[in-house]
Amino acid sequence: MGKTYERIDGRLRTFIEAQPLFFTATAPLSADGTVNLSPKGLRGSFVILDELTVAYLDFAGSNAETIAHLRENGRITLMWCAFQGPPNIVRVHGTGEAVFRDDPRFTKLLARFPDIDPASHGLRAIIVVRAERVRDSCGYSVPFMAYEEDRDLHGRRFAREDDDSLSAYFSSKEHIATSLDGLPGLPLPLPPSAV
Repeated sequence: MGKTYERIDGRLRTFIEAQPLFFTATAPLSADGTVNLSPKGLRGSFVILDELTVAYLDFAGSNAETIAHLRENGRITLMWCAFQGPPNIVRVHGTGEAVFRDDPRFTKLLARFPDIDPASHGLRAIIVVRAERVRDSCGYSVPFMAYEEDRDLHGRRFAREDDDSLSAYFSSKEHIATSLDGLPGLPLPLPPSAV
């Protein structure tokens, strides 16, 4: 059954890095606020920075709930499931922050993602998560599913945007600058891209 780990290394790190899909969960402090659960994919958009710190690229989308919740309270859980091979579920419970494009740390963090072209995906921020608890569980009921390949639709859609048109796109969406619950989301207009 489940086990708690002090760090992300060895077999655990190998498992996480091999998964093509993970999920993020956040929530506002308000008891009646909207809990957010998002799938994340795209090979190369997730990295383990050290034994307790991970990061992923936050690309253009139709809302910014994760960013809003992190700005309010920092709580986040990441989860990976084994859809192939031995059953396993890994969760990283921690605190996170959105590192925006005008943050002095942004360029150095972005260099940790050498296998992806962030410019073609409307990069908004880099989400950095510091693990407070790392656990696995059996995953016996998770079905077998085959990974075929990443979809290219996101890259094709956002590759045609520049900073100005991307800011206009975000401004036109109801839940980018402000979350579903009225929390501050993505700061707009976007600062110039570092890429």
